[in-house]
Amino acid sequence: MLDVVNAGPESALIDLKSVNRSFAKANGDELVVLEKVDLTIKSGEIVGLLGRSGSGKSTLLRIIAGLVKPSSGQAACRGKPIDGPPRGIAMVFQSFALFPWLTVLENVELGLDALGVAKAEQRKRALAAIDLIGLDGFESAYPKELSGGMRQRVGFARALVVHPDLLLMDEPFSALDVLTAETLRTDIIDLWVEGRLPMESVLMVTHNIEEAVLMCDRILVFSSNPGRIASEIKVELPHPRNRLNPQFRALVDSIYARMTQRAEPRPSSVDGIPGTGVGMVLHPISTNVLAGLIEAVAAEPFYGRADLPVLADKLQMEADELFHIAEAIQLLRFGMLSEGDFLLSDAGRAFADLDTDERKRLFSQHLINYVPIISLIRRVLDERPSHSAPAARFRNELEDYMSEDYAEETLDTVVSWARYAELFAYDEMSEMFSLENPN
Repeated sequence: MLDVVNAGPESALIDLKSVNRSFAKANGDELVVLEKVDLTIKSGEIVGLLGRSGSGKSTLLRIIAGLVKPSSGQAACRGKPIDGPPRGIAMVFQSFALFPWLTVLENVELGLDALGVAKAEQRKRALAAIDLIGLDGFESAYPKELSGGMRQRVGFARALVVHPDLLLMDEPFSALDVLTAETLRTDIIDLWVEGRLPMESVLMVTHNIEEAVLMCDRILVFSSNPGRIASEIKVELPHPRNRLNPQFRALVDSIYARMTQRAEPRPSSVDGIPGTGVGMVLHPISTNVLAGLIEAVAAEPFYGRADLPVLADKLQMEADELFHIAEAIQLLRFGMLSEGDFLLSDAGRAFADLDTDERKRLFSQHLINYVPIISLIRRVLDERPSHSAPAARFRNELEDYMSEDYAEETLDTVVSWARYAELFAYDEMSEMFSLENPN
């Protein structure tokens, strides 16, 4: 068994005060990713950072790991400012991040070699970590010979072998299939409860609500644009936790409700829906997926109103994926998120019953009425004698509000939606928008 280092229950491993992080955009403006984040991690707890993709959770984890510096504010580990990777912190990544030319044993030993641990002690501790994490017998295997779940176990063993004070986990189960992820989560929690993991605390990033409730003692819910800690939830259910327990389900439902609450309207809002001006990021969601979710909610057993946790379970979707699709439908006014439920609007119910051509016409109307970047492109194309315009003209405008990557993602979505609705065409070679049949 690996040795466990114990510290006083009130020992602060990590202390962040008013941490901000921003990045320079192409036009010279600042893109604020994190704003005024206060966070304390103490010994003996698993803390979850729960939020949407792009909310800054992973950036915060990298600040704690010493891989990224805050733009302002204070970040300390054991009372000392974080300036580079602190001793006593290890990290498990979403990707397996193994060296393919090294065996399992050699991959696990790697961190100890960097710490200057003697070779004999390296071998002893690495074998103990491999055994602990359930890979005994695979010491000589190479990563290509292992399944995804086994490779992630190697990642855990490599982090645990250094006996960290704090283990950081950046969505460590998201690259795994559902059953493999569930098995690995259960094994990690069992080892934690039994006191067999050689660390004091865990800080994990996730966008999986049930995963957070299943594993964590505290959950910090992140809001987006910029990332802030919107609320803190204590999970007082004993381990092992049962997903079917009414208290477990009630907590999951309450978190869904918090994460779907409407924000206060912003200047770029339309009808109080936040961020629906030209500067709203449009995620790459196909019209087939949008139509499929509308049809699923319109059909039995939901008949137009679905509880989000139940809907996510029925469709085998992660909460983050479901949120993105539901918010796109909400933007188009075919539905509405409300306190953890998703409700179809009258237009959404009508859409579910229409044939293909009628759906396209209704979708086209809603794109023009409710998606400002699409209405802008269509207006420019209508007004220009050539009925054409370069994508760069609109990409530059988007980059006044968002990063280059998000601007590109938004334009890709615009092209996909507009093609379905037959609003305008796009030529990839020339990067030009045009009207196919200008009036």
